[in-house]
Amino acid sequence: MKNAIGKLPGLAVLLVGKRRDSQTFIRIKIKACNEVGIASFIAELPEDCTEDEIINVISSYNENPSVHGIIVQLPLPQHLDQEKIVNAVSLEKDVDGFHPTNIGNLAMRGREPLFIPCAPMVCIELLLRSGVEIIGKKAAVIGRSQIAGLPTSLLLQRHNATVSTVHAFTKNPEQITSQADIVVTDVGVPNMVRGHWLKQGAVVVDMGTNLVKDPSCRQGYRVTGDVCFEEAIGVASAITPVPGGVGPVTISMLLSNTLDSAKRAYRFT
Repeated sequence: MKNAIGKLPGLAVLLVGKRRDSQTFIRIKIKACNEVGIASFIAELPEDCTEDEIINVISSYNENPSVHGIIVQLPLPQHLDQEKIVNAVSLEKDVDGFHPTNIGNLAMRGREPLFIPCAPMVCIELLLRSGVEIIGKKAAVIGRSQIAGLPTSLLLQRHNATVSTVHAFTKNPEQITSQADIVVTDVGVPNMVRGHWLKQGAVVVDMGTNLVKDPSCRQGYRVTGDVCFEEAIGVASAITPVPGGVGPVTISMLLSNTLDSAKRAYRFT
């Protein structure tokens, strides 16, 4: 793109407050942009900023022709209306895929969203590239968040899996997961999914990212997923590790969405 038309894709990142995990995620995203040649823009606002201040920043990025993707790093401080802020991002620059129109189009047969949320897209990409059959298979998605669980369920249905959703009010969740050929989880509870929750030979995609205190680690904590890896490895036919599994590929999908947005904006093929 740079050689052909002298233009670069641009990704803008908005961070509110100083959450350590959010700062880490943003640092990784910016590093990835630099590696592949995507221009990056960062706006950092204080923890106590107002919704209007955030929406003003988003509006300026919406109007900036050099910005093709905008991400608001979640979670936001509790005094802010997360849905209102995320919805302020232009549909054409919603590379996270969280806009109601994108989610709505994902849910409707015969319609295509401009962007698919990155983590759910990773789930499907990993399954397809690993040769895992999805059509007609039983899939259990643990969690129903707007960021991961819900769109993952919708995407698996698009690929003709038979999908069950497990959530906080599900009784005996292990009875559902132990019958599933594919188990996807993103609930933020370390080691919640134990070995006996899984069917022999199941494929497990662990989207959970949890910081667990560990004095033996240099940072004082270690990163773990929602699945008890040591137990699951003896049952599952394939499983994503945490860290180093879904995370890096999610960044790739974010960059891919940003590039697609720039191609649309510049009519570049």
